[in-house]
Amino acid sequence: MNTKFKFMKYRKIAGIISITLFIISVASLFFRGLSLGLDFSGGTLIEVSYETPISLEEVRSSLESNGYADSQVVNFGTNLDVLIKVADQSGNSSIGEDIFNILKNQEIPIDLKRVEFVGPQVGDELRDQGGLGMLIALFMILIYVAFRFQYKFALGAVTALAHDVVIILGLFSIFSWDFDLTVLAALLAVIGYSLNDTIVVSDRIRENFRTERVLEPIDMVDLSLNQTLGRTIVTSLTTLLVLFALFIFGGELIRGFSLALIIGVLIGTYSSIYVVANMLMSLTLTQEDLAVPEPEGADFDGMP
Repeated sequence: MNTKFKFMKYRKIAGIISITLFIISVASLFFRGLSLGLDFSGGTLIEVSYETPISLEEVRSSLESNGYADSQVVNFGTNLDVLIKVADQSGNSSIGEDIFNILKNQEIPIDLKRVEFVGPQVGDELRDQGGLGMLIALFMILIYVAFRFQYKFALGAVTALAHDVVIILGLFSIFSWDFDLTVLAALLAVIGYSLNDTIVVSDRIRENFRTERVLEPIDMVDLSLNQTLGRTIVTSLTTLLVLFALFIFGGELIRGFSLALIIGVLIGTYSSIYVVANMLMSLTLTQEDLAVPEPEGADFDGMP
């Protein structure tokens, strides 16, 4: 793809947009927090199967009239299968049996498929370990990119990854989408995807800084971004096709996972172009930073 877009011409506008989204996300996480799923908050999940289709509103009404007003009721797979989530209520592990007995009082025959209970202590441990795992991943990436390229690239890569993760978390906070272990897994996948894009862009920038001696740094970055644009677009589009299929047809259990990945691919593609390159320009990357050191004795034309 032989494009000549002036990406860096709009880097200040992109920087303002990124900073604004980042601040809004942090503010939402601080004041609203995340709508934690049962994996983290603790609670009970009940899956039941009806012989004939039933209205979800009818199920919700039955639960509300029996003291379970905050329960989540969705179809699972088909309109015969219903998934019910109830937040933790003082570690009461008999909620599943109570809810099944309530639903049995309806006229439609019903079968209990499964009941899963997660205590609040287990939920806290999962949340803490998941957050720690994400921080360790970011730290290891910082070390790897600094060793593989140069510390300015490492700062750009980690900034882009933190930018992606915080904005995804912010959107889940703003729209009160359920945040569970599948979404956490998606965040770790986003880190890997975004890093892969970042490495490709960084590698091309490094090579051009070493070979294109006549261009200014801003033109060098634009050249590198245009050279990798075709690969970036093809990779992102093919990935999004799969993710949209998962989101539409994958069912309720992986909807949060696919949604987080869709947002992550879009933001990761943007950050690999603008956030990383913006950081490199802000840190005044020069050809001297990437110069290959000459071997000792090179000035003597091979003479001992």
